Amino acid sequence: MEQETKRQKLPVKNYVGYAMGDMAGVITFGTIGSFLQMFYTDILHISLARITVLMLVARIWDAINDPICGSLIDAQKPTKYGRFRPYVWYFSIPLALAFIATFYKMPGLSEQGYLVYAYVTYILYGMLYTAVNIPYGSMASVMTTDQGERSTLSVIRSLGAGFGTAISQMLLPLFVYSTVAGGAKILDQNKLFRGVVILAALSVVIYFLFFKLTKEYVEPIRSQRNENLLQTFGKLMKNRPFVTLCLASMLLIAGSMYTQTIFNYLFKNYYEKPGLFSLVTVATYLPMLLLMPFVGKLVRKYSKKSVCSIGSLVAAIAFLVLFFLRTDNAYVFLGVVVLSGFGLCFFTLEVWAMVTDVIDYHEKLHHRRDEGTTYACFSFFRKLGQTLAGIGASMALAAVGYSTAQDAVVQTEAVNNGIYSIATLVPFVMYLCMFLLLQVGYPLTKKALEQLHRDLGE
Repeated sequence: MEQETKRQKLPVKNYVGYAMGDMAGVITFGTIGSFLQMFYTDILHISLARITVLMLVARIWDAINDPICGSLIDAQKPTKYGRFRPYVWYFSIPLALAFIATFYKMPGLSEQGYLVYAYVTYILYGMLYTAVNIPYGSMASVMTTDQGERSTLSVIRSLGAGFGTAISQMLLPLFVYSTVAGGAKILDQNKLFRGVVILAALSVVIYFLFFKLTKEYVEPIRSQRNENLLQTFGKLMKNRPFVTLCLASMLLIAGSMYTQTIFNYLFKNYYEKPGLFSLVTVATYLPMLLLMPFVGKLVRKYSKKSVCSIGSLVAAIAFLVLFFLRTDNAYVFLGVVVLSGFGLCFFTLEVWAMVTDVIDYHEKLHHRRDEGTTYACFSFFRKLGQTLAGIGASMALAAVGYSTAQDAVVQTEAVNNGIYSIATLVPFVMYLCMFLLLQVGYPLTKKALEQLHRDLGE
C-alpha cells in the first residue's frame, strides 16, 4: 500500500471501481427491500405479525454483530491488498448464496417451517451483508484524505447505487408477475427465483471488478491506546454530529425502503398496474442524474447541511401533496414522486461524504479514527432504518386490513384506499423528521467544517 497522506486526484478506474462496490450491494439489498416482504406474505403466506417479530429479532442480532464486525476489521493489520478491500471480495460469494437462499421456497414445509427458514436465511444474509458492506464503507477514508475527492466518491457511490437499484427495482418487476383468472396480477414464485439467481451471479462479477479497480492509498491511523468496543461506542455516542447523522440516515433508508415495499403493493392493488413499479426507480433517480453536476457547487456555496436539510423538506411536502391529492392516475402520482426525488437526492449523494466529516470530528475529539467501528455503528443505524421500514410496512398493511390468506388474490376497495394513504402519509412524517434533525441537531456547517479541517491540519 502506498504511504500517501493526500492524493489530490484519484485515477478514473478508482471511481468506476468504487461505484461498482455499492452497485453490487444494492442489487441484492434493493431486491430484499422491494420483494422480500411480498415473498413472505404472498408466496410463503407468513402473517404480518410474525414478519414484524422477525425484523425485530434480526435487528437485535445486528446490534451485537455489526459493532463486533467493525472492531475486528479495525484490529486487523493491512494485507498487501489493503485493510478493507479484501473482505469485500472474500465474502461476496457467500453473500450471493445467502441472497438466493432467502428467496427459495423449500417444498413441503409447514407454515411454522417456512417461518423458521425465513429466520435463518434472513439473519444469515444480514450478517454476510455486514461483512461486505462495513469494509466497503470504510474504503473512502483510505483512498484519499482530500475533502473534495471524498465528496466526489460519495457522489460516485450514490451513482453506483442508482445503477444497482435500476437493475433490482426497475428491470426485475417487469418479469416476476403473472396474470391469473380474472386478470389479477400475482407475484410468480418461479420467475422471482430465476431473477434472484441471475442477480446474485451478477453481484459477484461486479464485486470482483470493484476489487480489481480500486486501491487503498492511505495508511489508516492506528492509535497507540487500546480501547474496548464499549469504550469506543461510548465516545461515538458523545459525538453529536455522528449521532444526528445516524438518525437522519436511518430515516432516509427507512423512507426509501418503506416506499419501495408499499409502492409495490400500491401499484399492484390500488392502480392494478404492477409493471409501473419499475418507473418508481426512474422517478427517484432521474432527479439525481440531472442535479449531480450541480451538487458540488451547491455544497461549496451553502454547505452539505443546508442543501440536505432543505431537500428533505421538499420531499416531505411532495408526499403531503400526494396524500391530499389522492389521485387515481398512476402517472400523476409518479410525477409528484419525481419532485420528492429532487429533494432527497442531495442527502443521498452527500451522506457518505458527511460520514467522513463525522469521522474527522471524532478524530479531533478523541485523537483516533476507528473507521471500521464508526462505520459499523453507522451501518447498524441504517439497518435500523431497514427494520423501521419493514415493521412499519407490516403494521401499516395490517392496519388497513391487508389479507395474506392463500385465496386473497384481490384485496377489497377499502384496503386498496388504505394502501394509498399509508404510501403517502408515512413518508411525509419520516422526511419531515429528517429535515428537523439535520436543521437543528447537525452542527457541522460550512464554517465549522473549515475550522475542523484547519485544526486537523495543525
